[in-house]
Amino acid sequence: MNPTPFERARMGPLTLRNRFVKAATFEGVMPRGRVTDELVNFHTEVAKGGAAMTTVAYCSVSPSGRVHRNTLVLDRERIPDLRRLTDSVHAEGALACAQIGHAGLVANTLSNNAKTLAPSTRFSPPAMGLVRGARLDQLDEVARDFVAAARNAVEAGFDAIEVHLGHNYLLSSFLSPNLNKRHDRYGGSVRGRAEYPRRVLGLVREAVGSDVAVTAKFNMTDGVPKGLWLSESLEIAQWLEADGNLDALQLTGGSSLLNGMYFFRGEVPMAEFVASQPKLVGYGLKLYGPKIFPTYPFEEAFFLPMARQFREALRVPLILLGGINRIDTVHTALEEGFEFVAMARALLRDPYLVDKFRRHEVREGLCIHCNKCMPTIYNGTHCVIRDPHHAEAGNNTL
Repeated sequence: MNPTPFERARMGPLTLRNRFVKAATFEGVMPRGRVTDELVNFHTEVAKGGAAMTTVAYCSVSPSGRVHRNTLVLDRERIPDLRRLTDSVHAEGALACAQIGHAGLVANTLSNNAKTLAPSTRFSPPAMGLVRGARLDQLDEVARDFVAAARNAVEAGFDAIEVHLGHNYLLSSFLSPNLNKRHDRYGGSVRGRAEYPRRVLGLVREAVGSDVAVTAKFNMTDGVPKGLWLSESLEIAQWLEADGNLDALQLTGGSSLLNGMYFFRGEVPMAEFVASQPKLVGYGLKLYGPKIFPTYPFEEAFFLPMARQFREALRVPLILLGGINRIDTVHTALEEGFEFVAMARALLRDPYLVDKFRRHEVREGLCIHCNKCMPTIYNGTHCVIRDPHHAEAGNNTL
């Protein structure tokens, strides 16, 4: 008998109240990395709306690993405020996950006022300059930062840790043949390129113990020529499974460094992007934006064809991500063996969508995939056409 979307499900040591996970979406309400009321309310509303688990994104493991200065660093100073967030989510019957990572080539070094690092030396547009390949001692330090951040997350009351192995952030860039040109134990062959991310996952698993779930957001493909693709990512995923450090794997693709629309699909709100940036950056976007943000037609569950390859090859629980907006898509995913679905834009448009699905009030969310939510990450991520006063459960029915 096939599972249903609203039955309880296990994720390692956790029991989730249903099969819906709020995917990590940068909330844009952490000025200088502070935990604000707006951040707490963002995740509390998702929990109130019926999702089984909500994911706080993006939690950097160090100041130099931030995307920019308004990124949260999961240090000890943040624990009391994050505990307020997790307590609020728990009060609504949901679980809380912290996405941890190091931005690597995606880090804005000018905003952070700190150098970043990469597997190999190369120019990075987000860093606005050359990023040096990391020394072994630097990688040891980053690994320790992952351990400290994971422990802090547990102390802050998070039920799960999602390690960011996607979108060409640091760990993802080690997996990519076009970004990792190292000749030591962390480069060269597929196994060599996978060694450092596997090491970090093992350390995180050891650090958090058996009562907290460890998951990873994992690139199936980088979506760029000569980047990571299925022929290698499938093999890497099998190694991750064999290592035994993961309770679930969330499948994604694309590159925040080189192809920012691959994991969104749909319209490119270039005018809004330009308007949201300082004048000089906006001018650069006008020139280079079409290359960095190519247009891909939106399709419901656009990652499903690739994700099926992983479902065939793996036994670890899989979380399907990518353009899930309809309840029939959720049923299809569960019938095909995926344990959970992750939703982002659909829940920005209506945080109460899961409960509306549960009550059979709607069959499809209201998101139209205009992607105009994307530029709002600089002033509070939100759907630009959503009226928050009319999004309570029972409204916006179809």
